[in-house]
Amino acid sequence: MHTVAVLALDQVIPFDLSTPIEVFTRTRLPDGRPGYRIRVCAQRPEVDAGSFTLRAPWGLDGLRDADTVIVPGTAVPGPPSPAVREALRAAAEAGTRIASICSGTFPLAATGLLDGLRATTHWIAADALAAAHPAVEVDPDVLYVDNGQILTSAGAAAGLDLCLHLIRRDYGSAVAADAARLSVMPLEREGGQAQFIVHDHTPTPQGSALEPLLTWLRQNLDRDLTLTDIAAHAGMSTRTLIRRFREQTGTTPLQWLHRARIRQAQHLLETTQHSVERIAAQVGFGSPTAFRDRFKRTTGVSPRACRRTFG
Repeated sequence: MHTVAVLALDQVIPFDLSTPIEVFTRTRLPDGRPGYRIRVCAQRPEVDAGSFTLRAPWGLDGLRDADTVIVPGTAVPGPPSPAVREALRAAAEAGTRIASICSGTFPLAATGLLDGLRATTHWIAADALAAAHPAVEVDPDVLYVDNGQILTSAGAAAGLDLCLHLIRRDYGSAVAADAARLSVMPLEREGGQAQFIVHDHTPTPQGSALEPLLTWLRQNLDRDLTLTDIAAHAGMSTRTLIRRFREQTGTTPLQWLHRARIRQAQHLLETTQHSVERIAAQVGFGSPTAFRDRFKRTTGVSPRACRRTFG
């Protein structure tokens, strides 16, 4: 079973701390077994979490044999203690995957593990991160950045996106989709989407005016839909449709549709024996070649490799 160690630093943000605990604890494999074992680790038994004090059952030694370490954000971003810094570096040297949520990027950057890498954090702290760590390529406009062994995410709901992305890496799209449903989160949001900096809309379209349209799109993935078709069904102009999509999903209607098609294709590859050609038609690609190209650009692997890994 995959062990996730969640590192609780002083002034830890409770939301960031609870996000990986809840998401990974509720993840179930197709046979019903839990996908993850969770540890909450800290340098000292008691951790100041702002409005309450947390008792962590594991010390820093809990990071040593973990498969993944999550570093949640803190209310006052800054470098960690020497003991925490060394524990994170030792975990990285042992090959452990390490991911940060929100301002958790700051203690991770202080270890030097992000030097020369692209990283993100909450948009409001991006300038401070870039100033404090000039060797890090700070991208303030994305939800998360996956560098392979080291990952970083933006604030609040982006931590959910990161956790779902990790589940998809570990167990495939079908298990991640189930975890997303339990979290009432869409699986279609991608790490490259812009953070929601200037809008008052919530990052997830659930409950929004677009939700009926998104449901209709999911039910019609096999159709050759154009932007005009989508706008006509929504009862608005194409310009208004594009603006609403940007505001509420961070992407365009056709980009959203492509991602939804690829996610559905992943599900079919993992849960059916349908041929790649049949799946391409089921998710609205007129050409199997176009499907293979789009699938590999989106996921990084071919449809057959996806089936071999997660089928």
